Amino acid sequence: MREFFPDLLEYYGGPAADVYFQRARDTLAGAGIDAVVTMDYFGDRDGVLCGIDEAVALLKQVLRPGDVLCTLRDGDAFVTKETVLRVTAPYSRFGIYETAVLGMMASGSGWATAAREVVEAAAGTRVISFGARHVHPLVGPVMEYAAIVGGCNGCATPLGAELAGLKAPSGTMPHAMILVFGDTVEAALAFDQHMPEDVLRIVLVDTFKDEAEESLRVAEALGKRLRGVRLDTPWERGRVTVELVKEVRARLDLGGHPEVGIFVSGGMTAERIREFVAARAPVDSFGVGMAIAAAPAIGFTADIKEVGGEPRTKRGRVPGIVPAPRLKQVS
Repeated sequence: MREFFPDLLEYYGGPAADVYFQRARDTLAGAGIDAVVTMDYFGDRDGVLCGIDEAVALLKQVLRPGDVLCTLRDGDAFVTKETVLRVTAPYSRFGIYETAVLGMMASGSGWATAAREVVEAAAGTRVISFGARHVHPLVGPVMEYAAIVGGCNGCATPLGAELAGLKAPSGTMPHAMILVFGDTVEAALAFDQHMPEDVLRIVLVDTFKDEAEESLRVAEALGKRLRGVRLDTPWERGRVTVELVKEVRARLDLGGHPEVGIFVSGGMTAERIREFVAARAPVDSFGVGMAIAAAPAIGFTADIKEVGGEPRTKRGRVPGIVPAPRLKQVS
């Protein structure tokens, strides 16, 4: 996995930081106060942790020998108010980065938790994250990394795949390309001719004709080179249904193409995927977008628990170090 954006340190501690952390830094510096504090970070609901590896990469750039950094890791399950990150260091070194650290874990954990629900609903069928188009492009690859942490088998953007340590992103052709060609088979043959061998030959079959008819046309044109067909029927035409998948599978089999897989996308949610699984629909892979990309963030909080070794925190919270046996110290 590549390093997370080390060149953004100044940004995280400047224009992207809540201004009151900047004012706190300047006030404490002006007063000549720089106590060693212990700060705990925790979430407001159960989930799958993600974003903490990125937060650790940030904190390791600003902490010094003798400072203590203890964490869980991306992919760990956590429960409400469980400490997932603990820092003991002079406040001046890391306080300004609270906005960034909390935001990384809030968004990342929300996405990873949603992805885990989708993956569990799929019950062993592959799930690919197609959600980058539903978020700002500056965070799309990070969202896709979180989807992989949550259990997805692949993602659509090259940077998302790189962050997650995958060999390559997943994806073949958009409707736009087929529309420009004007015929699905013509587009499929051109794709087969011009794409490298390691790109799967998976063809969209809902652009111009009936999905079952188009699947057979493509299968006959590409033969054994066709890896699969993708059903992405829009909501205006009823979306992809269990019955449609079963029909396409039956017609491919009867046509002598049992090796051609069926890939389903378009408005897939955990609930819809459970319906396909319960009906034993012959789906080889699900593509999921909004169900992951639009997941609500998990609210994370950072509380000082000790100041200069003295238990101290705000009202409503327990002062002093609370047991967190799952934390591991980062070297």
